[in-house]
Amino acid sequence: MLMAMIENIYETMNLRITETAFELHLRKIYPTRNILSMRETETVSGQECLDVQKKTDGSVNIIGEVATDPVASWMIQSAQVASKFTLFTHHAKTFPNLVTALRNSMLRAGVFSDEKTAEEQVIQVLNFDIHLVKDFRGRRYIERITECIPVENKNEYTFDYRKEKTLEGKIDKFMDNATHYFTKITDRETYRYVNIMEYIDDSYVLTNKISDANLIEMRNNMDETDIEAFDKFVAENWHVKIKDGYAGVESLDNSATVKKTRREKVNT
Repeated sequence: MLMAMIENIYETMNLRITETAFELHLRKIYPTRNILSMRETETVSGQECLDVQKKTDGSVNIIGEVATDPVASWMIQSAQVASKFTLFTHHAKTFPNLVTALRNSMLRAGVFSDEKTAEEQVIQVLNFDIHLVKDFRGRRYIERITECIPVENKNEYTFDYRKEKTLEGKIDKFMDNATHYFTKITDRETYRYVNIMEYIDDSYVLTNKISDANLIEMRNNMDETDIEAFDKFVAENWHVKIKDGYAGVESLDNSATVKKTRREKVNT
């Protein structure tokens, strides 16, 4: 599927490929595209390959397979600073497993020493997970498309204790703030995830709307033809309109409430 996705990337975007073993052969499949493929050798490390790619005007970085800890580190680096976006493959069974595996790889590689910090770096570069499965009949299909949404760390502390007249009241308000603090330190969620599309009863079903931030970012990176089709799709399926530029998203639903979960069939 990774090879097929190249067809939907604008030809103006240069592709930079990093693999531990040459498997994609994208230059043979797409001979007219600007593609540079590299792999590490006994004398040239994968990190050196990535450093060279950063200086070759690449738009899209593709990591063939994130199967080892160093490769996970390359993926995070390329997604953060070396390209417009990054594609990679992984063998995690669920989305939480994917986050955990990448986080642990970053820790084992010595890039980070704190679990929360490593996890935050991982979820910053994971926008969408396209999960493929192969059933016992040998059929391969996309089981789900999942979006990763980072959880913002909001300041929930209050100064209500100043309004209290008694010592007991002040202590109660202080304990509320202390509870918020220890909750953030010990059990703070760094992300949530939702399935945008799922394969249900032999058809693809939209189950949740893509977040506003990603809708805007996706639209801002499309040409005019794709923008028109994208706006129509979003309006028909999620009843929202993306404003021009970076203004935001507004609802087109006339009802008082907008359903958060929509289950409408998509043509396969």
